[in-house]
Amino acid sequence: MAAQHALDATFGALSDPTRRAILARLATGDHSVTELAEPFEISLPAVSRHLKVLENANLIVREKDAQWRRCHLQAQPLRDVADWVSQYQKFWEQQFDALADFLETLSEEDEENGDSTNSDKITNNKGDAGGEDE
Repeated sequence: MAAQHALDATFGALSDPTRRAILARLATGDHSVTELAEPFEISLPAVSRHLKVLENANLIVREKDAQWRRCHLQAQPLRDVADWVSQYQKFWEQQFDALADFLETLSEEDEENGDSTNSDKITNNKGDAGGEDE
């Protein structure tokens, strides 16, 4: 049950883009709270609240170094998330394999019929993946 609670806390902490950006900065090395706050247009207390969420999820550790509060990344909770997500990897891989098989079937049909209609459809629809109308 503790592992489930830790995973919930990690996903909760990762749900916010500011906290993800803070983690990205910490991935480059330790930083002070002030250094972490620099790129954000939010108050220092707001950054501190984000850091508290990250700390509660065990994603960071804050240590006092003289007058500075230094933060560094803790990787284990991210490994735990990666392990959890990897359990579901087979599902999206199966979907990609099925798509590859379908595209190969279309290509073989084109070759047999001397037709490029299906290939033209695939090529012409590549730009439609974003769902935008022309």
